[in-house]
Amino acid sequence: MEYFLNEQQKTLKSLARRIAEERILPVRAELDEREEFPWGIMKDLAEADIFRIFIPEEYEGLGGGCFELCLAVEELSRVCSGVAVSYAASALGSFPLLEYGTEEQKQKYLPDIASGKRLAAFALTEPTAGSDASAIKTTAERVKGGYVINGTKQFITNGGEAEIYTVIALTDKARGARGASAFLVEKDTPGFSFGKKEKKMGIRASSTRELVFRNCLVPEENIIGKEGMGFIVTLRLLDRSRPGIGAQAVGLAQGALEAAVDYARKRIQFGHPIISLPVVQNMLADMATNVEAARALTYAVARTIDSGAKKFTEEAAMAKVFASDTAMKVATDAVQIFGGVGYMRDYPIEKMMRDAKITQIYEGSNEVLRSTIAFELRKRKARRE
Repeated sequence: MEYFLNEQQKTLKSLARRIAEERILPVRAELDEREEFPWGIMKDLAEADIFRIFIPEEYEGLGGGCFELCLAVEELSRVCSGVAVSYAASALGSFPLLEYGTEEQKQKYLPDIASGKRLAAFALTEPTAGSDASAIKTTAERVKGGYVINGTKQFITNGGEAEIYTVIALTDKARGARGASAFLVEKDTPGFSFGKKEKKMGIRASSTRELVFRNCLVPEENIIGKEGMGFIVTLRLLDRSRPGIGAQAVGLAQGALEAAVDYARKRIQFGHPIISLPVVQNMLADMATNVEAARALTYAVARTIDSGAKKFTEEAAMAKVFASDTAMKVATDAVQIFGGVGYMRDYPIEKMMRDAKITQIYEGSNEVLRSTIAFELRKRKARRE
């Protein structure tokens, strides 16, 4: 479909695709097998100014928005979601700073993020706080000159590799979720260390680690916004970032679709390419239709966010849910079209199926997000009455 990209957007999309095909494609199987963080590719993205996309011009960025970020993430995910999420997670870690940070904080951190010199990460999830983010136990006790953080974060993307972390911690345990605050914590801060690197089903090139805080003192000026704003920051961040997961899912699904079509053209059974079989044609038609529908929804939500809309919780959840469900279904059907060889690591499609699953889980499981969508629908009905 024609999405009426401007020249800058077309250039960005073309550049991200070229990096994906020339730099990521030759090493994606090795990165996945070795579970190796793609530092070389991160440097390529930095040299191509891809990290500048989501940073405002006044902080040495290109001033792009959610839509431009989605274009880049989609193209990278078409080849390797593990690499794509390593890039996208830096944007995730930057969003709280972009929206709620002070001018001093932005001047200090954003230029380095824009240049790709330093990666960022967002730290919310804990061993006892997954979908129920309000159950976090990490604390930040106010002391003279700053805050002392104690606790453990789990499943943090870019953990151990990023140098700038946005950390959500309780400054007032008695207030529950309303007592949470957001802090900027640098990698080399005393009292801040890393636990085990998780061994994952998919997106193995990305780094997922525990963050451990033991009497970690951060300066008072490192709080983002005000005390008690932590969950406002978090909810706003996740609403803004979910189209990015949609874009990751769309890119992955597109890559799986292309691989399935290519294989179906070449695979001969009963004297003909299997793409001539009605059952395969029907599968491919449904796959293509759902990929395009997921792309259209994701792009529309991203552009809505960039328009300055104040409220987009429902739409962001829809984009993430529909696109991730599409990615899982398309990847699964692609494996089926490949047949036995699709189950083997010699072909990339089994990796795509493994990678697709996480898009239904992180940044809000699809079950929770369906409840979010239903809640927004109930509120809409109440307003009409």
